[in-house]
Amino acid sequence: MQLNEHILLIRKGPPRPQDAIEPIPAAMRPHEIADIDEIGDALTLLAESGDAISMYAAGSRKAVLGRIFSVDPELPHFVMELNQGEILPPGKVTFVAWLRNAKMQFSLTEPEWRSQPGLPARIPMTFPETCDVLNRRASERLETPLGANFTASFVVNGAPYELPLYDLSLGGVGLRCAKHAARGLIKGRKLLDVRLELGPQTVIVADLEVRLTRSYRSFLLGEQLHVGCKFMNMASATEREISSLIDKMNHPIRPR
Repeated sequence: MQLNEHILLIRKGPPRPQDAIEPIPAAMRPHEIADIDEIGDALTLLAESGDAISMYAAGSRKAVLGRIFSVDPELPHFVMELNQGEILPPGKVTFVAWLRNAKMQFSLTEPEWRSQPGLPARIPMTFPETCDVLNRRASERLETPLGANFTASFVVNGAPYELPLYDLSLGGVGLRCAKHAARGLIKGRKLLDVRLELGPQTVIVADLEVRLTRSYRSFLLGEQLHVGCKFMNMASATEREISSLIDKMNHPIRPR
């Protein structure tokens, strides 16, 4: 991805709650950018599009939502525009955004975030020294092995679901089912306390968010739906467990 590519953008409105973006998981391996011009180009692209910025105070999992109002690369600084009614707590804040095909994350610290005079929602900020960038497909995605028991069980609006897993990654899972069995699984839907059976010896419980649905035709099963979900609020221990499972799937122990 070239951060300095110029494209025509239409600025979006204020972010909605479903636009909140989770920080990059600790187990991921993003690459770092430290070039001030490249950082300025990335912030300018976010300002021009009006894409959502999720801000996390230290120790909090609740996102403060906003967008970048303007960027001045000469100072260099930018102005963050918070959603109406939002307040940015003092101290360290982690900023997360989708920058086209990558997740961008950086941190800034202020003892008190001072807004512009008469504009309480607009807060001037300096450029970060570095940014972490993680490509959307940075987490390895593996198809589940044939004949193994990989399923997801959960409840939506009182209706129970038990769907087979199509693929697995450190960032999420892909479910598959007939179209009539996917009623209610719309983009943005939060799936809480999902029981994931990942083979004969691994069961975890996690929260998921539906990110996409895609129909396809199976030769044996007919019209099917692929439901892509990402993990939410995953504990470090769960990340390590899934990472270990993926490693075992990649390097199976062969009988001698």
